[in-house]
Amino acid sequence: MINKRLLIKNLLAHNDENSFYDKKLKLNIGEKEGKAKFLKHICALANSNPKNNSYIVIGVEDEDNQIIGVDFFDDSKIQNLVNAYLSNPPIVAYENIPFPHLSDNKVVGLVSIRSQEGKLCSLRKNIWKYYGGSVFFRDGSISMPKVFDIEIKDVNSEIVSSIESHAQNNIELTLDGVFDFMNSRQDYNPNYKVFKEYFVVCWAAKEKRVNGEVYYSRVDIALINEQVKLFYSQFDEITISITDEEFKIVEYVQLGLQDSYDYYPLEEVIIKFKNNVSYDIESRLLFDPPQFDKKTLYHLYNNNNALIEKLKKGTALTPKEEKDLINLPATYLLCYFNDFNEAKEKLEEAKPPLKSYPNDKVYILYKESMRILRKIRYNS
Repeated sequence: MINKRLLIKNLLAHNDENSFYDKKLKLNIGEKEGKAKFLKHICALANSNPKNNSYIVIGVEDEDNQIIGVDFFDDSKIQNLVNAYLSNPPIVAYENIPFPHLSDNKVVGLVSIRSQEGKLCSLRKNIWKYYGGSVFFRDGSISMPKVFDIEIKDVNSEIVSSIESHAQNNIELTLDGVFDFMNSRQDYNPNYKVFKEYFVVCWAAKEKRVNGEVYYSRVDIALINEQVKLFYSQFDEITISITDEEFKIVEYVQLGLQDSYDYYPLEEVIIKFKNNVSYDIESRLLFDPPQFDKKTLYHLYNNNNALIEKLKKGTALTPKEEKDLINLPATYLLCYFNDFNEAKEKLEEAKPPLKSYPNDKVYILYKESMRILRKIRYNS
């Protein structure tokens, strides 16, 4: 089994990007340009490596390989995006890899790409400035379009196999990972469980009881064998259930209006550990959007728009408006779920003023709302 943290170190040792791996400071697939560039790189790496894995490392300075990290990216449905835009799409996985020197909310993103061997990957439809039918290959460290017939060559299998073989996990790395997790998460009751006498899952969370139900917030869950952070959140409420073969998470979102909130199940994730030293992660969207009175929503929607305009103009907010601003991202989200289609665009447009607002909590809540929106959109 590959230790993903060690794999990233071995990839970065090949200081220059090349035809089997790329590195990025950050990834932005929430905007059309960022999404198009991501798909271009996926297509190019898949075509340039027909018989081995390709990788994109995210959260690394380009010039000196300094690992600065990115926010935890909770998106198990990135494959749906790839399938929607690419013909002969590769198998793509996004994993969050913690590093000891990074803060708890920062990780290094690792995108793994496995092509459909022998099949040329291309854009299925237009996106941004790239046309449907375009084919991309890696030319050194650059993803380039090709408009002519080209033979797919395998030139990297040996070197990629060598990199992966030098990143294999061992007992020492596993034990070090468990001790590191247990010591660093003393603030939130760290636990661990061994599955199938091999896999070690560690988790820490703050327990919360609501109407007799036990929920967990500030959750940190890691598969130590691969050094993969499976789940992380500063706010979410989840439930955890464990058997000898499964680790199940049900994530909830707290939604409501005017200080009256309820918990709604968002997604179920089940990690199934098997006897052949492998595991599967299955996810299922559970969300059924709550419906609210349209007149109330219109009032809140217009109030949100007025607040954003005030922020853009630099106008000071009243104490009541500051409280409304805290609820603004979730309110826009509820409006969108209740058929205010333009609320999604308004939420996206609100990013710059909310990001620059002095109260950091406002932008954290904005990112949380965007994460929920992205998850639901990719599952649709």
